[in-house]
Amino acid sequence: MNEVRVSMVTTAVFVVAATLATVFPDPLGVPVAALDVALFAVGTVVFVLALLKGLDRSRTEQVEIGALFFLTGSTAPRDVKVRLLGCLVLQVLVALVSSSIRVYTEVAFGILVPMLGLGLAGRWGARHGVFPKKSP
Repeated sequence: MNEVRVSMVTTAVFVVAATLATVFPDPLGVPVAALDVALFAVGTVVFVLALLKGLDRSRTEQVEIGALFFLTGSTAPRDVKVRLLGCLVLQVLVALVSSSIRVYTEVAFGILVPMLGLGLAGRWGARHGVFPKKSP
């Protein structure tokens, strides 16, 4: 699984769905809310798996939570950081805007979606991130 590609595709799907549901909340509110909850559920599973993998790597490496999920420092190449964290930021912005416009509707479930972006960034960090070795 390529976390960067999955993050970009799911972010694009979310942006389109959230935009359409914000403009047409009556016919699209419930299906988009179901999509939002599904993306959140997948994101939660991916987040937990990334955390467990990071925990496993922490036996021999100095894994920090910020580096694991937000790819701080030299954990990841710049292009990977820009894509993964850019997707996360876009998910947060779209979720905030669409949820602010349609506060008490199904569209507000979009606020859950950034968990997927965070989980995918963490999964990339846990699998490919560069962390310093622990000293003996």
